[in-house]
Amino acid sequence: MSVASLSCSAGKRVAGWAKTPALSSCCRVPRISLHRLLAGAIAGWLGLGALAADAIDGATLAVLDASGQTLVEVPLAPGMRWCLGWNHSVRKFPVLDCYRYQQGRMVLERSHQPDFAAGLGHTPGRGEQVSDGRGGYWIENIDEPVPGDRYTLRVGSPTVDHRLLWQAAGDEHRVSLSELAAGERVTLRLIKPEDLRKPDDV
Repeated sequence: MSVASLSCSAGKRVAGWAKTPALSSCCRVPRISLHRLLAGAIAGWLGLGALAADAIDGATLAVLDASGQTLVEVPLAPGMRWCLGWNHSVRKFPVLDCYRYQQGRMVLERSHQPDFAAGLGHTPGRGEQVSDGRGGYWIENIDEPVPGDRYTLRVGSPTVDHRLLWQAAGDEHRVSLSELAAGERVTLRLIKPEDLRKPDDV
């Protein structure tokens, strides 16, 4: 792993990752209601983990810079979930796109949008919009495989704070992409076991 140590203001450094007592401690937002909402809703959803047996081996979620160098690696077990979060550039509230490693694919499962601000909204026929009970909403059951199991992101400023959130072994983790590559283009992609095989191994 090329990133030797990642830190969070409220976390402890454990095996090169920021270990946090709660996701909310690393995703601070102005409104306490959203703070508590995300702490409970994200942690509960991420904690479901691999509930169903999957025939596909584990993979790695990698974040690569424009030159192909690895910035972040997150080991994924079958069924594991993670979220990409950021603060809306105008309204400043947190937005989430949440994924699952399912049957060898990167699948967008759900999205949290606390308001109908610029650039946000629900597309009819693409998932189900449900209230989060706090004035915002979740778009549930999107269940869209990401084309090519990868996508490119222009990382926002530290104020935007693009960040990855996930759980592993019961602990909640966060890494800020904005601390590593603000203003740069990065690629988030799955690296699966077959991607690592040499030609003579096939």
